[in-house]
Amino acid sequence: MARPALVLRGLRKAFGDVVAVDGVDLEVRQGEFITLLGPSGSGKTTTLRMIAGFTKQSGGTIEIDGVDMSQVPPHHRDVGMIFQNYALFPHLTAAQNIAFPLEMRGTPRAEIDRRVAEALELVKLGGLGRRYPRELSGGQQQRIAFARAVVFKPRLLLMDEPLGALDKKLREALQLEVMHISRQLGATVIYVTHDQEEALVMSDRIAIFNTGQIEQLGTGEDLYDRPVSLFVADFIGESNILRGRFERIGDGGVLVRGLARWRVDPAQVARASLADGAPAAVVVRPERLRIMRRTDEASADVPDE
Repeated sequence: MARPALVLRGLRKAFGDVVAVDGVDLEVRQGEFITLLGPSGSGKTTTLRMIAGFTKQSGGTIEIDGVDMSQVPPHHRDVGMIFQNYALFPHLTAAQNIAFPLEMRGTPRAEIDRRVAEALELVKLGGLGRRYPRELSGGQQQRIAFARAVVFKPRLLLMDEPLGALDKKLREALQLEVMHISRQLGATVIYVTHDQEEALVMSDRIAIFNTGQIEQLGTGEDLYDRPVSLFVADFIGESNILRGRFERIGDGGVLVRGLARWRVDPAQVARASLADGAPAAVVVRPERLRIMRRTDEASADVPDE
Protein backbone atom coordinates (compact mmCIF):
# COMPACT_ATOMS: atom_id res chain seq x y z
CA MET A 1 0.00 0.00 0.00
CA ALA A 2 1.36 3.42 -0.99
CA ARG A 3 2.53 5.71 1.78
CA PRO A 4 0.15 8.65 2.44
CA ALA A 5 1.27 12.01 1.07
CA LEU A 6 0.15 13.79 4.25
CA VAL A 7 -0.87 12.66 7.73
CA LEU A 8 -2.16 15.00 10.43
CA ARG A 9 -2.54 13.55 13.93
CA GLY A 10 -4.21 15.48 16.74
CA LEU A 11 -3.29 18.80 15.11
CA ARG A 12 -4.08 21.71 17.40
CA LYS A 13 -3.57 25.47 17.40
CA ALA A 14 -4.49 27.92 20.15
CA PHE A 15 -4.05 31.68 20.07
CA GLY A 16 -4.08 32.47 23.77
CA ASP A 17 -7.42 31.25 25.10
CA VAL A 18 -8.89 30.88 21.60
CA VAL A 19 -8.62 27.38 20.10
CA ALA A 20 -8.58 27.74 16.31
CA VAL A 21 -7.86 24.09 15.45
CA ASP A 22 -8.82 21.37 17.89
CA GLY A 23 -7.48 17.85 17.34
CA VAL A 24 -7.61 17.48 13.55
CA ASP A 25 -6.81 14.03 12.13
CA LEU A 26 -6.45 13.70 8.36
CA GLU A 27 -4.77 11.28 5.95
CA VAL A 28 -4.29 12.31 2.31
CA ARG A 29 -3.41 9.80 -0.40
CA GLN A 30 -0.75 10.40 -3.05
CA GLY A 31 -2.20 12.36 -6.00
CA GLU A 32 -5.42 13.19 -4.15
CA PHE A 33 -7.21 16.53 -4.37
CA ILE A 34 -8.56 17.33 -0.89
CA THR A 35 -10.52 20.48 -0.10
CA LEU A 36 -10.82 21.99 3.37
CA LEU A 37 -14.28 23.56 3.32
CA GLY A 38 -16.09 25.50 5.99
CA PRO A 39 -17.38 28.89 7.10
CA SER A 40 -15.07 31.76 8.05
CA GLY A 41 -13.28 31.09 11.34
CA SER A 42 -13.70 27.31 11.19
CA GLY A 43 -9.94 26.59 11.22
CA LYS A 44 -9.32 25.55 7.62
CA THR A 45 -6.78 28.26 6.71
CA THR A 46 -4.97 27.88 10.04
CA THR A 47 -4.67 24.16 9.31
CA LEU A 48 -3.24 24.89 5.85
CA ARG A 49 -0.74 27.37 7.30
CA MET A 50 0.42 24.77 9.83
CA ILE A 51 0.96 22.24 7.03
CA ALA A 52 3.04 24.86 5.17
CA GLY A 53 4.98 25.72 8.32
CA PHE A 54 3.92 29.38 8.40
CA THR A 55 2.05 28.83 11.68
CA LYS A 56 3.50 26.62 14.40
CA GLN A 57 1.10 24.07 15.86
CA SER A 58 0.32 23.99 19.57
CA GLY A 59 0.05 20.20 19.51
CA GLY A 60 -0.10 17.17 17.24
CA THR A 61 2.09 16.09 14.34
CA ILE A 62 2.40 16.78 10.61
CA GLU A 63 3.92 14.07 8.40
CA ILE A 64 4.73 14.64 4.72
CA ASP A 65 5.75 11.49 2.84
CA GLY A 66 6.28 9.73 6.16
CA VAL A 67 8.60 12.39 7.61
CA ASP A 68 7.59 14.37 10.71
CA MET A 69 7.68 18.03 9.66
CA SER A 70 6.53 19.50 12.98
CA GLN A 71 9.89 21.20 13.63
CA VAL A 72 10.95 21.73 9.99
CA PRO A 73 10.93 25.34 8.69
CA PRO A 74 8.71 26.20 5.68
CA HIS A 75 11.52 26.45 3.12
CA HIS A 76 12.61 22.86 3.87
CA ARG A 77 9.16 21.24 3.64
CA ASP A 78 9.14 21.01 -0.17
CA VAL A 79 5.60 22.32 -0.59
CA GLY A 80 4.21 24.74 -3.17
CA MET A 81 1.86 27.48 -1.96
CA ILE A 82 -0.65 29.58 -3.90
CA PHE A 83 -2.30 32.55 -2.20
CA GLN A 84 -5.44 34.50 -3.06
CA ASN A 85 -3.38 37.65 -3.72
CA TYR A 86 -0.94 35.74 -6.01
CA ALA A 87 2.17 37.19 -4.22
CA LEU A 88 4.05 37.76 -7.50
CA PHE A 89 7.18 39.91 -7.44
CA PRO A 90 6.21 43.12 -9.29
CA HIS A 91 9.80 43.85 -10.45
CA LEU A 92 10.23 40.41 -12.06
CA THR A 93 8.77 39.19 -15.34
CA ALA A 94 6.39 36.24 -15.46
CA ALA A 95 9.26 33.92 -16.42
CA GLN A 96 11.49 35.31 -13.67
CA ASN A 97 8.73 34.80 -11.09
CA ILE A 98 8.37 31.18 -12.16
CA ALA A 99 12.14 30.68 -12.10
CA PHE A 100 12.53 32.04 -8.56
CA PRO A 101 12.00 28.79 -6.58
CA LEU A 102 14.37 26.94 -8.91
CA GLU A 103 17.05 29.59 -8.45
CA MET A 104 16.68 29.36 -4.68
CA ARG A 105 17.34 25.62 -4.97
CA GLY A 106 20.50 26.10 -7.03
CA THR A 107 19.09 24.50 -10.17
CA PRO A 108 21.41 24.80 -13.22
CA ARG A 109 20.50 27.64 -15.61
CA ALA A 110 19.75 25.40 -18.57
CA GLU A 111 17.41 23.29 -16.42
CA ILE A 112 15.69 26.44 -15.13
CA ASP A 113 15.07 27.72 -18.66
CA ARG A 114 13.65 24.37 -19.75
CA ARG A 115 11.33 24.01 -16.75
CA VAL A 116 10.11 27.61 -16.96
CA ALA A 117 9.25 27.15 -20.65
CA GLU A 118 7.37 23.93 -19.83
CA ALA A 119 5.50 25.61 -16.97
CA LEU A 120 4.44 28.52 -19.17
CA GLU A 121 3.13 26.10 -21.80
CA LEU A 122 1.36 24.09 -19.09
CA VAL A 123 -0.68 27.15 -18.03
CA LYS A 124 -1.16 28.27 -21.68
CA LEU A 125 0.91 31.45 -21.38
CA GLY A 126 3.83 30.44 -23.57
CA GLY A 127 4.18 33.85 -25.25
CA LEU A 128 3.88 36.01 -22.12
CA GLY A 129 7.01 35.11 -20.19
CA ARG A 130 8.57 38.56 -20.62
CA ARG A 131 5.58 40.49 -19.30
CA TYR A 132 5.49 41.97 -15.82
CA PRO A 133 2.60 41.21 -13.43
CA ARG A 134 1.12 44.69 -14.00
CA GLU A 135 0.81 43.81 -17.70
CA LEU A 136 -1.22 40.66 -17.02
CA SER A 137 -4.89 40.16 -16.22
CA GLY A 138 -6.02 38.69 -12.91
CA GLY A 139 -6.53 35.28 -14.49
CA GLN A 140 -3.10 35.38 -16.13
CA GLN A 141 -1.45 36.37 -12.85
CA GLN A 142 -3.12 33.44 -11.14
CA ARG A 143 -1.79 31.09 -13.82
CA ILE A 144 1.73 32.45 -13.28
CA ALA A 145 1.35 31.90 -9.52
CA PHE A 146 0.22 28.33 -10.23
CA ALA A 147 3.17 27.72 -12.58
CA ARG A 148 5.61 29.05 -9.96
CA ALA A 149 4.14 26.72 -7.32
CA VAL A 150 4.48 23.56 -9.44
CA VAL A 151 7.69 24.25 -11.41
CA PHE A 152 9.94 22.67 -8.74
CA LYS A 153 7.68 19.59 -8.44
CA PRO A 154 6.74 19.92 -4.76
CA ARG A 155 5.55 16.98 -2.68
CA LEU A 156 2.41 18.92 -1.74
CA LEU A 157 0.59 21.77 -3.45
CA LEU A 158 -1.27 24.02 -1.00
CA MET A 159 -3.87 26.53 -2.21
CA ASP A 160 -5.49 29.16 0.01
CA GLU A 161 -8.65 30.39 -1.76
CA PRO A 162 -6.61 31.05 -4.93
CA LEU A 163 -9.63 31.94 -7.09
CA GLY A 164 -11.46 34.10 -4.55
CA ALA A 165 -10.47 37.44 -6.12
CA LEU A 166 -11.67 36.55 -9.63
CA ASP A 167 -15.06 37.16 -11.22
CA LYS A 168 -17.52 34.26 -11.33
CA LYS A 169 -17.09 33.34 -15.00
CA LEU A 170 -13.28 33.35 -14.85
CA ARG A 171 -13.33 31.54 -11.52
CA GLU A 172 -15.42 28.72 -12.97
CA ALA A 173 -13.11 28.40 -15.99
CA LEU A 174 -9.99 28.29 -13.81
CA GLN A 175 -11.54 25.70 -11.48
CA LEU A 176 -11.52 23.23 -14.35
CA GLU A 177 -8.01 24.26 -15.44
CA VAL A 178 -6.54 23.87 -11.95
CA MET A 179 -8.24 20.49 -11.54
CA HIS A 180 -7.06 19.28 -14.97
CA ILE A 181 -3.45 20.44 -14.55
CA SER A 182 -3.23 19.00 -11.02
CA ARG A 183 -4.33 15.61 -12.28
CA GLN A 184 -2.02 15.86 -15.29
CA LEU A 185 0.92 16.44 -12.94
CA GLY A 186 -0.22 13.81 -10.44
CA ALA A 187 0.00 16.48 -7.74
CA THR A 188 -1.29 16.03 -4.20
CA VAL A 189 -3.39 19.13 -3.51
CA ILE A 190 -4.75 20.61 -0.28
CA TYR A 191 -7.20 23.32 -1.27
CA VAL A 192 -8.95 25.79 1.04
CA THR A 193 -12.22 27.49 0.15
CA HIS A 194 -15.53 28.57 1.67
CA ASP A 195 -17.26 28.08 -1.70
CA GLN A 196 -19.06 24.73 -1.59
CA GLU A 197 -19.72 24.68 -5.35
CA GLU A 198 -15.99 25.07 -5.99
CA ALA A 199 -15.24 22.25 -3.56
CA LEU A 200 -17.82 19.89 -5.08
CA VAL A 201 -16.55 20.49 -8.63
CA MET A 202 -12.84 20.07 -7.96
CA SER A 203 -12.30 17.63 -5.11
CA ASP A 204 -11.74 13.91 -4.72
CA ARG A 205 -12.74 14.31 -1.06
CA ILE A 206 -13.85 17.22 1.10
CA ALA A 207 -13.17 17.85 4.79
CA ILE A 208 -15.95 19.93 6.34
CA PHE A 209 -14.56 22.15 9.10
CA ASN A 210 -16.65 23.45 11.99
CA THR A 211 -15.31 25.21 15.10
CA GLY A 212 -11.77 23.95 14.58
CA GLN A 213 -12.63 20.31 13.92
CA ILE A 214 -13.40 18.13 10.90
CA GLU A 215 -17.13 17.49 11.09
CA GLN A 216 -17.11 15.04 8.17
CA LEU A 217 -14.66 13.80 5.53
CA GLY A 218 -15.90 12.22 2.32
CA THR A 219 -16.74 12.62 -1.34
CA GLY A 220 -19.17 15.30 -2.44
CA GLU A 221 -21.80 12.59 -2.86
CA ASP A 222 -21.22 11.36 0.70
CA LEU A 223 -21.60 14.83 2.16
CA TYR A 224 -24.70 15.64 0.16
CA ASP A 225 -26.55 12.34 0.46
CA ARG A 226 -25.21 11.00 3.77
CA PRO A 227 -24.38 13.92 6.09
CA VAL A 228 -23.43 12.83 9.61
CA SER A 229 -24.71 15.96 11.33
CA LEU A 230 -27.25 18.73 10.94
CA PHE A 231 -24.39 21.20 10.41
CA VAL A 232 -23.12 19.31 7.35
CA ALA A 233 -26.62 18.78 5.97
CA ASP A 234 -27.38 22.49 6.30
CA PHE A 235 -23.98 23.66 5.02
CA ILE A 236 -23.90 21.56 1.84
CA GLY A 237 -26.58 22.41 -0.70
CA GLU A 238 -30.09 23.72 -0.07
CA SER A 239 -32.26 21.97 2.48
CA ASN A 240 -35.63 22.09 4.17
CA ILE A 241 -35.09 21.31 7.86
CA LEU A 242 -38.09 19.94 9.76
CA ARG A 243 -37.53 19.66 13.52
CA GLY A 244 -39.26 17.37 15.95
CA ARG A 245 -38.77 14.39 18.29
CA PHE A 246 -37.37 10.96 17.46
CA GLU A 247 -39.72 7.97 17.81
CA ARG A 248 -39.39 4.30 16.84
CA ILE A 249 -42.44 2.35 15.68
CA GLY A 250 -43.23 -1.36 15.80
CA ASP A 251 -42.26 -2.38 12.25
CA GLY A 252 -38.69 -1.12 12.61
CA GLY A 253 -39.53 2.24 11.12
CA VAL A 254 -38.70 5.68 12.47
CA LEU A 255 -40.88 8.72 12.97
CA VAL A 256 -40.04 12.33 13.66
CA ARG A 257 -42.92 14.14 15.33
CA GLY A 258 -43.14 17.90 15.13
CA LEU A 259 -45.90 20.13 13.84
CA ALA A 260 -46.55 17.13 11.62
CA ARG A 261 -45.37 13.52 11.61
CA TRP A 262 -42.78 12.23 9.16
CA ARG A 263 -41.91 8.60 8.55
CA VAL A 264 -38.20 8.14 7.81
CA ASP A 265 -36.28 5.23 6.28
CA PRO A 266 -34.09 3.90 9.16
CA ALA A 267 -31.17 3.61 6.72
CA GLN A 268 -31.26 7.39 6.33
CA VAL A 269 -30.90 8.10 10.06
CA ALA A 270 -27.44 9.57 10.73
CA ARG A 271 -27.42 8.57 14.41
CA ALA A 272 -29.15 5.25 14.94
CA SER A 273 -28.50 5.38 18.69
CA LEU A 274 -30.98 8.20 19.29
CA ALA A 275 -33.39 7.50 22.12
CA ASP A 276 -37.14 7.92 21.82
CA GLY A 277 -38.10 11.51 22.50
CA ALA A 278 -34.66 12.93 21.61
CA PRO A 279 -34.61 16.14 19.52
CA ALA A 280 -34.27 15.28 15.82
CA ALA A 281 -34.53 16.90 12.42
CA VAL A 282 -35.60 15.69 9.01
CA VAL A 283 -33.51 17.21 6.20
CA VAL A 284 -35.28 17.23 2.84
CA ARG A 285 -33.49 18.20 -0.37
CA PRO A 286 -35.83 20.24 -2.59
CA GLU A 287 -35.13 18.11 -5.68
CA ARG A 288 -36.23 14.98 -3.77
CA LEU A 289 -39.71 16.31 -3.01
CA ARG A 290 -42.72 14.97 -4.93
CA ILE A 291 -46.25 16.29 -4.83
CA MET A 292 -48.62 13.31 -4.39
CA ARG A 293 -52.35 12.91 -4.26
CA ARG A 294 -53.51 11.93 -0.76
CA THR A 295 -54.32 8.20 -0.84
CA ASP A 296 -54.12 5.31 1.58
CA GLU A 297 -50.94 4.15 -0.20
CA ALA A 298 -49.23 7.53 0.14
CA SER A 299 -50.51 8.53 3.57
CA ALA A 300 -47.67 6.90 5.50
CA ASP A 301 -45.08 8.95 3.63
CA VAL A 302 -46.55 12.45 3.94
CA PRO A 303 -47.48 14.61 6.94
CA ASP A 304 -50.81 13.48 8.38
CA GLU A 305 -51.35 16.10 11.09
